[in-house]
Amino acid sequence: MANGEHDGELKKQIEGLKAAIARSRRLCVFSGAGISCPSGIPDFRSADGIYNQPGLEGYSPEQIISHSFLELRPELFFEFYRSRLVYPDAKPNGAHIYFAKLESPSRRVDVVTQNIDGLHSAAGSTHVIELHGAVARNYCVRCGKRYGLEYILSTSGVPHCDCGGMVRPDVVLYEEPLDENVIYEAIDAISHADTMVVVGTSLTVYPAASFTGYFRGDVLAVINRDPTPLDRYADFAIYGDAAEIARQLAE
Repeated sequence: MANGEHDGELKKQIEGLKAAIARSRRLCVFSGAGISCPSGIPDFRSADGIYNQPGLEGYSPEQIISHSFLELRPELFFEFYRSRLVYPDAKPNGAHIYFAKLESPSRRVDVVTQNIDGLHSAAGSTHVIELHGAVARNYCVRCGKRYGLEYILSTSGVPHCDCGGMVRPDVVLYEEPLDENVIYEAIDAISHADTMVVVGTSLTVYPAASFTGYFRGDVLAVINRDPTPLDRYADFAIYGDAAEIARQLAE
């Protein structure tokens, strides 16, 4: 496709999605790591992503961020966690802000996110369902006392509670199940939406990716840098940087 034809098709897709969002009364945004890349947070599976970077002491990143590794090598887990998974200075980008501003008295916007960075809430979204938890929340495995991210970053080695128990992130690691209540919330938001925008996700992480199958609304859109398995079912499939596409949608 020639550049002119490509630009014309992109404009047509964006204008169509913009009109669909304007009509929507219950919108669901299903987001993944790609929406936060413009904020300086790397994704997981791209060439420059976390999983394609060196691990520690011969262990791969995927091995390290697992429940069993946290249990067996907590010092190494937290070294990796603090240096690779936590970005305390990251700010919401235009995509986070755009979706937050879509909320209105006449339009509910639910955000179902696979991300743990908290940027949707920081942007002002008020109905955020975090499938994999959030780095901002941490708890003692012994007594349950809650801690913020600043506590994790202010300590070295394995963080401990006043009671002596280990303080761990409230994030879902490999080998751990999703919280059932969070699953129900996500399915409810998706199944009751009239419009769903899937943004910044390759839809290869399960079971989270399977939740999009509960959508029964009118308009399905995908915004992602690369094609996804959902594109063939989508009314709109728009490829590019999430923040740039959001800027065009906001115009």
